[in-house]
Amino acid sequence: MTNNGSVLITGCSDDGIGYGLAVTFQRRGYHVFATARNADKMSKLQGLDNVTLLTLDVTNQAQIAAAVQAVRQRTNGTLDYLINNAGRNHFMPILDENLDVARDIFEINVWGPVAVTQAFAPMLRQAKGTVVFISSISGYINVPYMGTYAASKRSLELIAETLRLELAPFDVKVLSVVTGAVRTMGQTYFGDFKLPEDSLYKSIEDAVAVRARGQDGKERMNLMVYSNEVVSRIVQGETGKFWFGERAESIKYAVSHVESSVMDGAFIQDSSLDKLK
Repeated sequence: MTNNGSVLITGCSDDGIGYGLAVTFQRRGYHVFATARNADKMSKLQGLDNVTLLTLDVTNQAQIAAAVQAVRQRTNGTLDYLINNAGRNHFMPILDENLDVARDIFEINVWGPVAVTQAFAPMLRQAKGTVVFISSISGYINVPYMGTYAASKRSLELIAETLRLELAPFDVKVLSVVTGAVRTMGQTYFGDFKLPEDSLYKSIEDAVAVRARGQDGKERMNLMVYSNEVVSRIVQGETGKFWFGERAESIKYAVSHVESSVMDGAFIQDSSLDKLK
């Protein structure tokens, strides 16, 4: 198989966005370093040509260092693409947040990708490569019950945009993929979602849980359709922000052209908050 370069992708568990990107890069002739906190969850990538599986928790400095060493040995000290995809979704009204859990979300979704990027920066500089951050449209809209998650993804994107300027003198590109709805296994983690017993929102718990489980009936883009277009944009050298996924373009338009009161009303009704009045 042709070797067009190297890419390390975080968060490559089966049937997630990282998995889709890994398969797409592999099919296009790249050597893929696919990572996840639990290597057993990358079963669909095992045995593929030009795919190296690495255990990597983005909040674990020792595992980050080990990943750097593994990539350096295989690539002679260069890395063409770093895809910061690992993250954790989260659903909870702000008043019901366990702050320790909320801090963990920021450790995983914000500081983890920053730590990984810092560690691989010398190899990216050597290759004049590209850093990619998988962001989310949730960072642009105040969807009830997703405030903590949305804040973490928007925070990461602001860091990415600053990093884009700071790395420009070194010929390293930075791209944020502002991702809309994509069909993945992510929603399966919330099958036992519950609100605290004293929650102000307990009477509409079912509506919150439906959103958390991805059972809201909303369309989601096919994973491989998403992955193929995103990889194409990455290898073409796109920088800045690329909006893609179901509803990404409509949200991009709405943020600039729709009155906030109109959007608020839609989200209040869609999330059943109107039933509390």
